[in-house]
Amino acid sequence: MNYSDLESLLAHAPNALARAPVAVILAEDDVEIASTVEYHVEKGFRSIVLLLGAGIQPPPGLPDNVHSAPFDPHAVDAPAGPLNRLIAAAPPGTWMFYCYNGEYLFYPFCEHRSVGEMLTFHAEERRDAMLAYVIDLYADNLEHWPNAVCRERAHLDRTGYFALARAGGQDRQLDFFGGLRWRFEEHIPKGKRRIDRVSLFRTQPGLRLQTDHTFNDDEYNTYACPWHHNLTAAVCSFRTAKALKLNPGSTFDIPSFAWSGSTRFNWSSQQLMDLGLMEPGQWF
Repeated sequence: MNYSDLESLLAHAPNALARAPVAVILAEDDVEIASTVEYHVEKGFRSIVLLLGAGIQPPPGLPDNVHSAPFDPHAVDAPAGPLNRLIAAAPPGTWMFYCYNGEYLFYPFCEHRSVGEMLTFHAEERRDAMLAYVIDLYADNLEHWPNAVCRERAHLDRTGYFALARAGGQDRQLDFFGGLRWRFEEHIPKGKRRIDRVSLFRTQPGLRLQTDHTFNDDEYNTYACPWHHNLTAAVCSFRTAKALKLNPGSTFDIPSFAWSGSTRFNWSSQQLMDLGLMEPGQWF
């Protein structure tokens, strides 16, 4: 169902936030919207909130559990503004995930286990949030795919990832870097070079997403609990590659994203675990 604005969606779609886990997909353009929605429905998200940039129409044939409304991707408070309204409106304890179009959530063993199963285990470990690493995807031939998006020819960097201590020395928090944001950092604003994102979280009263993709509850921003390593996830994303090729300030400086550290992405959680880009923790 398509609504005129977010307020109408919240008022007239009572199941949009009541059926957890909920996935919020922010569509900044019309690239791979349908595949993003379909992928997360298949992973077991019971409700999808699809927020669409100006002039973007929802793809036809969406399932009944997809609720769409417009938003402004260029607003100063995007994406925190609309997400914080959804967090405040959702029942406390609701598991929520957010991503952009052309981004796909991977977690250990996701080919055989639903996102609900994974979050049940994570909650049993007394965790209310899960760290994800945004792993850049890109087409290997930019002449054939000038916007750098091709799922069938997707590549990623198999090396070049690192972490630095977070300013202020917070316990169990690091800033993570790598991928295209590291290799082409001269085209990326300093505040947007990190690849860590708390993409999965449980709503609670007063919880707010901040503009740097962290939360106002410091424990939500940790990568593990104090007593052992936890599950982590990966958000495999064409977003950075697409932006670098569509931006006039960078597109002519980048004839190809391929380099010696590139490898073909086989769309499997095992590949990501083998590369050290997420870990299963105690979940086997």
